[in-house]
Amino acid sequence: MNNEFLGKESVGKLLFKLSIPTVAAQLINMLYNLVDRIFIGKMENIGDLALTGVGVCLPLIMIVSAFAALISSGGAPRASIFMGKKDNQTAERIMGNCFLLQIIISVILTTILLIFNEKLLLLFGASENTIEYAVEYMNIYAIGTIFVQLTLGMNAYIASQGFAKTAMFTVLIGAIINIILDPIFIYALDMGVIGAALATIIAQASSCIFVILFLFSKKSILKLKIRNFLLDYKIFLPCMALGLAPFIMQVSESIILVSFNTSLKTYGGDIAVGAMTILSSIMQFAMLPMQGFAQGSQPIISYNYGAKNERRVTQTFKLLLITCLTYSSLLYILIMCFPKLFVSMFTDKPELIDFTVKMMRIYFGAILIFGAQIACQMTFVSIGNAKSSIIVACVRKFVLLLPLIYIMPAIMNDKTVAVYTAEPIADFLAVTFTVILFIFQFRKTIKKLKEPSLT
Repeated sequence: MNNEFLGKESVGKLLFKLSIPTVAAQLINMLYNLVDRIFIGKMENIGDLALTGVGVCLPLIMIVSAFAALISSGGAPRASIFMGKKDNQTAERIMGNCFLLQIIISVILTTILLIFNEKLLLLFGASENTIEYAVEYMNIYAIGTIFVQLTLGMNAYIASQGFAKTAMFTVLIGAIINIILDPIFIYALDMGVIGAALATIIAQASSCIFVILFLFSKKSILKLKIRNFLLDYKIFLPCMALGLAPFIMQVSESIILVSFNTSLKTYGGDIAVGAMTILSSIMQFAMLPMQGFAQGSQPIISYNYGAKNERRVTQTFKLLLITCLTYSSLLYILIMCFPKLFVSMFTDKPELIDFTVKMMRIYFGAILIFGAQIACQMTFVSIGNAKSSIIVACVRKFVLLLPLIYIMPAIMNDKTVAVYTAEPIADFLAVTFTVILFIFQFRKTIKKLKEPSLT
């Protein structure tokens, strides 16, 4: 089997063929943490405190995922570009180098998390009421870091070859195991938060085994080969440079969540931090379909960029933009009309539900136009424009949102509401900036592709 269909098949048919399984895979993958939080939040008597404690772990979990993105989100598009150039040998070297790097990073992260997780969790917003649950969850989760790294990281190479359904099944296996084990460990065996974390790492290990076996098999176009595990900085550094934008995005999400949690703990106490745990969970889950469509477009854009087919690159981006904006508009309507429906999934505490519903309409205020941000940002990554992808990632989080979390309480009377208001203001300004930058940069890219090759 080869991947020439990426350059020949109808763009519309191809985008949805690759995106639907990718969207499903994204949603299924999110179930790992989402299902944990739902079951934990429903625990008798301590559910709200346990949920808040596990929510404080989220920044550390995001950092683990960010390191997987640092390697895979740059390596997979570069592998696709070289496949478009008919150079599968280099594409396999990229994959082999990235595989070994992820193992090395996993060992380092596991060591750091096991030694320093309590200090980090207290720094990230845990209180004396919630630190016990946070430490219990994180101690177990840290042991499974290598499974998370390899599952998230190497699954990108399965999807980048056009095997979207296979990439979906790898995470589906883990999600099913997680959903089955959660109630058994948490309730039947009375393991509580520890049981939730244990179910998660067993599930991730199952997915990890499937991913690695596939990439070593004859079914994979690009194969993991031991000879490609020898690290070559000329191979892996460009991958890390391109993956820096997704890495910054995810690490910044962690930093932002820490800033939200610490500010909200100051102004609103545990209930405000608990609401943020719910809202960030809903935001992650709600954004996944857009991210799935964007990732589904990556093999098409990258392959055709490598093949210098500017028409298909443009066509794919336009369809991606329309799809993302349609989804973000529908999401906005649902959230504004039925916020309680989303919040009630996580808690049955009336006080927490009422507070979170009020904050939800504020926090998601700019989601209407956010589809443009996702479409432009992924296209930057897909065409190998590391510089622009890093710029838009930094502007949204570090230049806009992070300062606004601290500025808004200084200019609004209700300090708690002010913290939540920082999100929609930053999102609106970030989308505006990203779209303007994209228009200029994408025109240059298309013009370059139209130029005749000198070879």
